[in-house]
Amino acid sequence: MEQKHKQEFALASATELSSSSASALTQSSPVFARFSARNGLVELRFSEQSEAIGGYNVDPCTAQLLKLGPVQSVCISKDSDTNEEKSYSRGITIQFRDEEESRAFHCAFEQWKTEVKDQGTHLPNGDVSGSLKSKFDDKVEPSSAKMYFHYYGQLLHQQNMLQDYVRTGTYYAAVIENRADFIGRVVVDVGAGSGILSLFAAQAGAKHVYAVEASEMAEYARKLIAGNPSLGERITVIKGKVEEVELPEKADILISEPMGTLLVNERMLETYVIARDRFLVPMGKMFPSVGRIHMAPFSDEYLFVEIANKALFWQQQNYYGVDLTPLYGSAFHGYFSQPVVDAFDPRLLVAPAVSHVIDFKKTKEENLYEIDIPLKFISSVGTRVHGLACWFDVLFDGSTVQRWLTTAPGAPTTHWYQLRCVLSQPLYVMAGQEITGQLRMIAHSAQSYTIYLTLSVKMWGPGADQGGILQTSSCKLDLKEPYYRMSQPQPYVLTQDQQPHQLMHSQDIPIQADDLEEPELIQLQSQCSGAQLQ
Repeated sequence: MEQKHKQEFALASATELSSSSASALTQSSPVFARFSARNGLVELRFSEQSEAIGGYNVDPCTAQLLKLGPVQSVCISKDSDTNEEKSYSRGITIQFRDEEESRAFHCAFEQWKTEVKDQGTHLPNGDVSGSLKSKFDDKVEPSSAKMYFHYYGQLLHQQNMLQDYVRTGTYYAAVIENRADFIGRVVVDVGAGSGILSLFAAQAGAKHVYAVEASEMAEYARKLIAGNPSLGERITVIKGKVEEVELPEKADILISEPMGTLLVNERMLETYVIARDRFLVPMGKMFPSVGRIHMAPFSDEYLFVEIANKALFWQQQNYYGVDLTPLYGSAFHGYFSQPVVDAFDPRLLVAPAVSHVIDFKKTKEENLYEIDIPLKFISSVGTRVHGLACWFDVLFDGSTVQRWLTTAPGAPTTHWYQLRCVLSQPLYVMAGQEITGQLRMIAHSAQSYTIYLTLSVKMWGPGADQGGILQTSSCKLDLKEPYYRMSQPQPYVLTQDQQPHQLMHSQDIPIQADDLEEPELIQLQSQCSGAQLQ
């Protein structure tokens, strides 16, 4: 790198971009881009003279060079100004004289950047880091990341999400009904996928949309956006991870679909929060802004028997002369370690739901590494409790209209369905009996969570206040490996001791606020509630 010393390119023009203005190097005299190296530091300088003092300086190590067209590119780098009010990144639009020069410049840029990486990165304090791994790389196994980006890089999976009309229609309505939030604003689409949300934002009048997508879907997004030129002229697709890319300006609004199964699966909520901290202006808006995980105990004898019966294969004592029974216990517990993803009848719930709130505007990334939710329910019926049912909703808190996207049982089914954690040892409860417990979720490097669920039933009847726990049942599940049952809700059959008025609806069963031990447990007044957060 030291031997190369410098490399120079003549350009047609170079224009510096900012959030409020754009200034260009005059085109009456030649414009040059000059790479140089000194004492192990590499610099890219844009100036009107070959050896000029001044101009625009760029650090290739932290900069990104993006192609806007055959002879036009944009170079994005961090602003060197330490003033917090001017902490946004800088962007320089480069116009080449022909395509050959454009290709040569891009090739040189990558070569200089590669050599910087090989030499190690010089940090502001003078230290050298030999690793350029991002925060994403530190948290996620390479094999998981590769599979994740491969999955979302395929059009068939994007189509599956686009054809979820509850999901897509709610996003469209939330954006279009709140045009006042988007008109003339800069928007960042976090994990843009096909670019559909970017196009919605442009329809609502956004000044410019930066669609950030790390998978190969970015190329399809470019195609789709280019095919809608009236909107696409205000959208820039940036291929890269949110944790790594640089943008030329701050965003007034973040829009994203970061929700996975049980809201948190795939751990994209962390990326959404990182995007907030990196790109969003103070008091900027987030679509969505709040998520809630709802939980309630359920009774479903059909599901329990179905899971338990899967392990019967391992009870064979003469399978081609082999006794399989030594593995029966492991297989039994293995099947119960899978969360069940399906749609179920809300009448299977045996108590009103409680919820855990995650405020995307305020929560810290680290708060999502481990989530502890205390549980407390009052059973509405006498029955066997087979586990905990979970679903989620998110709020689009627009200035004009507030809109909820819900995955609740009984509501129109989405591609998320609902999720149930099934206990291998059911609990017996009486009507009015208290059920307590804890749902604990710990993030792991395969972009998901390990779930620890404990439910306990307290003593019932005279002297219960002095008594303890009658029954306890626990399970450990891997959210990464669910059982995709995804059936439509099963027909609900009345048992002999159950009257129609006992079929529970959470909105029919009042719970006093004093009964809740934790402020994060919020009584749902309606499973599909669009009400304001309390």
